[in-house]
Amino acid sequence: MTLHPLRMSNTPDGDDGDAGVALQTRTRTKRPPLYKVLLLNDDYTPMEFVVHILERFFGMTHAEAFEIMLTVHKKGLAVVGVFSHEIAETKVTQVMDFARRHQHPLQCTMEKE
Repeated sequence: MTLHPLRMSNTPDGDDGDAGVALQTRTRTKRPPLYKVLLLNDDYTPMEFVVHILERFFGMTHAEAFEIMLTVHKKGLAVVGVFSHEIAETKVTQVMDFARRHQHPLQCTMEKE
Protein backbone atom coordinates (compact mmCIF):
# COMPACT_ATOMS: atom_id res chain seq x y z
CA MET A 1 0.00 0.00 0.00
CA THR A 2 1.35 3.43 -0.94
CA LEU A 3 0.35 6.65 0.78
CA HIS A 4 0.28 9.83 -1.28
CA PRO A 5 -0.18 13.22 0.47
CA LEU A 6 -2.85 15.55 -0.83
CA ARG A 7 -2.46 19.22 0.07
CA MET A 8 -5.61 20.92 1.11
CA SER A 9 -6.01 24.46 -0.18
CA ASN A 10 -6.47 27.41 2.10
CA THR A 11 -9.97 28.06 3.30
CA PRO A 12 -12.22 30.09 0.96
CA ASP A 13 -12.55 32.96 3.43
CA GLY A 14 -8.90 33.90 3.02
CA ASP A 15 -7.85 32.56 6.42
CA ASP A 16 -4.27 31.36 6.16
CA GLY A 17 -4.67 28.96 9.09
CA ASP A 18 -2.93 25.61 9.22
CA ALA A 19 -3.51 23.67 6.03
CA GLY A 20 -4.02 19.98 6.80
CA VAL A 21 -2.62 17.07 4.86
CA ALA A 22 -5.02 14.32 3.89
CA LEU A 23 -3.68 10.91 2.98
CA GLN A 24 -5.08 8.98 0.09
CA THR A 25 -4.42 5.26 0.14
CA ARG A 26 -3.94 3.23 -2.98
CA THR A 27 -3.82 -0.51 -2.79
CA ARG A 28 -1.68 -2.28 -5.29
CA THR A 29 -2.65 -5.81 -5.99
CA LYS A 30 0.23 -8.24 -5.87
CA ARG A 31 0.71 -10.62 -8.73
CA PRO A 32 0.18 -14.19 -7.60
CA PRO A 33 3.38 -16.23 -7.36
CA LEU A 34 4.28 -18.34 -10.37
CA TYR A 35 5.31 -21.98 -10.33
CA LYS A 36 7.70 -23.89 -12.55
CA VAL A 37 6.54 -27.27 -13.79
CA LEU A 38 9.46 -29.70 -14.12
CA LEU A 39 9.83 -33.07 -15.81
CA LEU A 40 12.36 -35.45 -14.27
CA ASN A 41 14.39 -38.03 -16.13
CA ASP A 42 14.11 -41.74 -15.47
CA ASP A 43 15.60 -44.80 -17.12
CA TYR A 44 12.30 -46.34 -18.23
CA THR A 45 9.95 -43.80 -19.83
CA PRO A 46 10.39 -43.82 -23.62
CA MET A 47 11.58 -40.57 -25.19
CA GLU A 48 8.63 -40.62 -27.62
CA PHE A 49 6.22 -40.72 -24.68
CA VAL A 50 7.84 -37.63 -23.14
CA VAL A 51 7.58 -35.81 -26.48
CA HIS A 52 3.89 -36.77 -26.66
CA ILE A 53 3.25 -35.42 -23.15
CA LEU A 54 4.93 -32.11 -23.96
CA GLU A 55 2.87 -31.71 -27.12
CA ARG A 56 -0.41 -32.78 -25.52
CA PHE A 57 -0.30 -31.03 -22.13
CA PHE A 58 1.99 -28.09 -22.80
CA GLY A 59 1.03 -27.22 -26.38
CA MET A 60 4.54 -27.53 -27.76
CA THR A 61 5.39 -28.19 -31.36
CA HIS A 62 7.11 -31.49 -32.11
CA ALA A 63 10.47 -29.69 -32.47
CA GLU A 64 10.07 -27.82 -29.14
CA ALA A 65 8.98 -30.99 -27.36
CA PHE A 66 11.92 -32.92 -28.78
CA GLU A 67 14.40 -30.27 -27.57
CA ILE A 68 12.93 -30.24 -24.05
CA MET A 69 12.90 -34.05 -23.97
CA LEU A 70 16.63 -34.05 -24.82
CA THR A 71 17.28 -31.55 -22.02
CA VAL A 72 15.42 -33.80 -19.56
CA HIS A 73 17.41 -36.79 -20.82
CA LYS A 74 20.82 -35.07 -20.64
CA LYS A 75 20.44 -32.86 -17.57
CA GLY A 76 18.04 -34.95 -15.49
CA LEU A 77 15.23 -32.40 -15.49
CA ALA A 78 13.82 -29.44 -17.37
CA VAL A 79 11.33 -26.66 -16.78
CA VAL A 80 8.44 -27.27 -19.16
CA GLY A 81 6.35 -24.24 -18.25
CA VAL A 82 5.66 -21.50 -15.70
CA PHE A 83 2.09 -21.05 -14.49
CA SER A 84 -0.13 -19.86 -11.67
CA HIS A 85 -0.40 -22.32 -8.77
CA GLU A 86 -3.73 -23.79 -9.90
CA ILE A 87 -2.66 -24.31 -13.50
CA ALA A 88 0.73 -25.77 -12.50
CA GLU A 89 -0.98 -28.15 -10.10
CA THR A 90 -3.42 -29.24 -12.82
CA LYS A 91 -0.61 -29.83 -15.33
CA VAL A 92 1.35 -31.95 -12.83
CA THR A 93 -1.74 -34.03 -12.05
CA GLN A 94 -2.58 -34.51 -15.74
CA VAL A 95 0.95 -35.62 -16.61
CA MET A 96 1.26 -37.96 -13.62
CA ASP A 97 -2.16 -39.54 -14.24
CA PHE A 98 -1.45 -39.99 -17.95
CA ALA A 99 1.97 -41.54 -17.25
CA ARG A 100 0.49 -43.96 -14.68
CA ARG A 101 -2.29 -45.00 -17.05
CA HIS A 102 0.38 -45.86 -19.61
CA GLN A 103 2.49 -47.60 -16.95
CA HIS A 104 5.43 -45.21 -17.09
CA PRO A 105 7.27 -43.97 -13.97
CA LEU A 106 7.65 -40.42 -15.35
CA GLN A 107 7.79 -37.80 -12.59
CA CYS A 108 6.45 -34.27 -12.90
CA THR A 109 6.73 -31.72 -10.11
CA MET A 110 6.26 -28.04 -9.46
CA GLU A 111 8.17 -25.47 -7.45
CA LYS A 112 7.77 -21.78 -6.73
CA GLU A 113 9.63 -19.61 -9.22
